[in-house]
Amino acid sequence: MRYRHSVAQSAEYLRLAVKRMTQQEAGLHPASYALWYEYVAGLNPNLQSEIDALLSTNARLDDETTYALYSRYVSEFDSNTALRIGDSVGHLVEQVAESAALAGDQASRFGSSLENWAAAVLRPAATSEPPANNGVADILRGTRQMQEAISTLQARLEDSARETQQLRLEVARAREEALIDALTGLSNRKGFDLALAACLAHVRPETPGPCLLMIDLDHFKRLNDSLGHVFGDRVLANLGQVLRANVKGKDTAARYGGEEFAVILPETPRGGAVGLAEALRARVAASRIKRSGDKEALIGNITVSIGVADYIAEESATDLVSRADRALYAAKMQGRNRVVLAQRPTAESRVRDQTDLQRGV
Repeated sequence: MRYRHSVAQSAEYLRLAVKRMTQQEAGLHPASYALWYEYVAGLNPNLQSEIDALLSTNARLDDETTYALYSRYVSEFDSNTALRIGDSVGHLVEQVAESAALAGDQASRFGSSLENWAAAVLRPAATSEPPANNGVADILRGTRQMQEAISTLQARLEDSARETQQLRLEVARAREEALIDALTGLSNRKGFDLALAACLAHVRPETPGPCLLMIDLDHFKRLNDSLGHVFGDRVLANLGQVLRANVKGKDTAARYGGEEFAVILPETPRGGAVGLAEALRARVAASRIKRSGDKEALIGNITVSIGVADYIAEESATDLVSRADRALYAAKMQGRNRVVLAQRPTAESRVRDQTDLQRGV
């Protein structure tokens, strides 16, 4: 059970959570309450760290941020736990089924041996009366009943195994869908975090990469304000189509948040990453999107800025994203609609950063 608090404890956490909720811009809905309950109860250190970082900038959490945090740090518990429970139940059913099958085989062999023995013992001699056979007949009858019971058990276990496998597939499918952004069809932020963590956990020195692209639509707020949010959604969906068409294999394209996207390239060198980024930038710039209906004029002049960072040995996921983000910011400052490759820190700067970190600067 995730929550084991007493009535008094949970009442206090309720008071603290509601106080926090009323200080934000998000609605007072269950997702918001679950988020702040976990925060004030100290159940989720990663969630606390991210919320504290947001609050340190005097930001107030709106619905989009609240749901994003809920999806990333709270709701994943249910799907992951359900998947583990499904696996455990599946293994248990398989083990019991194997035991039942073994017991059935043993009972069958015992029954055959008993029937052969009974046939020999109860066969009447030519000159004598047949011996009493009530006890043997009872044993044979009990053995057959046991065989029938085991056969019934095996059939039920087979049905349970099929149902368990179906449930496991449904949970796995639901978990996969929970990692997908509905508008673009790409991985969502939670999917991105998991993919990047897995990528960095399997870095091999003998292979190139990985590299990370951070992509942002230029002047998206202005576009939303002038042409409406419906058209803005079309632009986001169109960028998702471009990324899905050009990011294949082991690579992962994700909607990082809002109008920002990311591409993880596990085995691509920096030159190849920059080449792909340029190709994506050009395809978006050349695209035309209809505002609404077939008779409307096509809208163009939609561009993206892209920051590219190649992985440095022992670099954390946060640092890699930060370097790609800084390169993206540089692309914006240089006029947008361009690609900028992040600088690799020198040995001197890395020592300085480490010293600053130790000093708490």
